[in-house]
Amino acid sequence: MKIIFNATFQHSKNLAFFVTIYKTLLILLRRSKGKESQSDSFVAGLVGGYIVFGENNGINQQIVLYLFSRILVGIAKLGVKNGIYGAPETTFPIFASVTWGVVMWLFRHNRDVLQGSLQSSMQYLYNDSEVFDRFKNFLWYNVA
Repeated sequence: MKIIFNATFQHSKNLAFFVTIYKTLLILLRRSKGKESQSDSFVAGLVGGYIVFGENNGINQQIVLYLFSRILVGIAKLGVKNGIYGAPETTFPIFASVTWGVVMWLFRHNRDVLQGSLQSSMQYLYNDSEVFDRFKNFLWYNVA
């Protein structure tokens, strides 16, 4: 329970600190120019993200990875919205297939760049599962 509480507290604290930095910078940027420009939100997010989420730890990794995945889906939707490609019902399947294609290529040819637990899971699913001497090994564990 203590670990969960500490992780939840750090997550909440980081988000609150980020919001404070972001909104403060937006106000300062707007006041310095007399109006808000489209780049202000990017600059404020960039600075806040570096200050608050720049430390490489488990909580920050989870938040940043979550955001990154949502950004990629958003970019795909933006392409549909702007008429650059596809229809909404085809966007996610393309996104899913590209994601899986890239991760499988990385696993086969540049495994060391993938996160450790992902490497382990993929090792078990795609390599170790090919080696078993009886059905029980296939279902419960593999002999490599």
